[in-house]
Amino acid sequence: MATPLTASRLLKALRDEGLVVHEVRSWRTHNRNSKGPWGPTHGVMIHHTATEGTDSSVDLCYDGRSDLPGPLCHGVIDKKGEVHLVGNGRANHAGLGDSDVLRAVINEDAELPPDNEADTDGNRHFYGFECINLGDGKDPWPEVQLVAMEKVSAAICRAHGWGERSVIGHKEWQPGKVDPRGFTMDDLRGRIKKRLAKAPEGAPETDGSGSEPEPGPTEPQHPAYEPFPGRDFFRRGAHSPVITAMGVRLVAEGCSRYEEGPGPEWTEADRASYAAWQRKLGFHGEDADGVPGRVSWERLRVPNS
Repeated sequence: MATPLTASRLLKALRDEGLVVHEVRSWRTHNRNSKGPWGPTHGVMIHHTATEGTDSSVDLCYDGRSDLPGPLCHGVIDKKGEVHLVGNGRANHAGLGDSDVLRAVINEDAELPPDNEADTDGNRHFYGFECINLGDGKDPWPEVQLVAMEKVSAAICRAHGWGERSVIGHKEWQPGKVDPRGFTMDDLRGRIKKRLAKAPEGAPETDGSGSEPEPGPTEPQHPAYEPFPGRDFFRRGAHSPVITAMGVRLVAEGCSRYEEGPGPEWTEADRASYAAWQRKLGFHGEDADGVPGRVSWERLRVPNS
């Protein structure tokens, strides 16, 4: 039994496990908490989407369907092994399942009982991850996607102090379900067990600041350059010569969106100029939000002010 992770703790746990994580729209406050309780949490549930295509699958899981409002899970794992967070809190993914299975998960029993009853609210107790796959037994599961499923599960288990037996498939919870199809949950749990026996990998694909997946190796920071002050430094009302120096570098890189030139106060022009710099580096979507992250900052090489 555990108190659900906050959005920030969930994001940190996933990135600390070495995952590329995308924050989708207003995922931090997107939930079904008004329809029922969220928590205590007891485990992680794995699904397949029965869809193809990353963007459409992520949108479906965020928005839901006419008969089932979103979010339909907490995160979507695409075929590149990247995670798209779509909800935080109660999500419509587990439905009613077997209370005997829940007890076995809580106790981390070596074997799960048959899921022959639908008498317990699973949306309250399980984190849910939808993995993009047609679920027809023919659509392949890329190794990078399987590794991501393993990492996602291990990250949440580490955060709560759980073992691999706290991870189940939808088909092990709710009568009549077949997902995930194409691999066995015992194999996945075996992988999770091995991963939990090692230290987490860290977050090589991201700058660790809540944005910007790393597109390539970073260059070492030169002592003549301003160290990364953190994302919280760049907020409305911030005033510093560091902001001016950053703006001068953005102008030099051809990323200026200034009308009168950079100054010491953080403005919308700074944000727009920095977003252009992020896009120049290859970031896109919500990862090019105009708020500096460690990777892009170190590559900009802002001189010491």
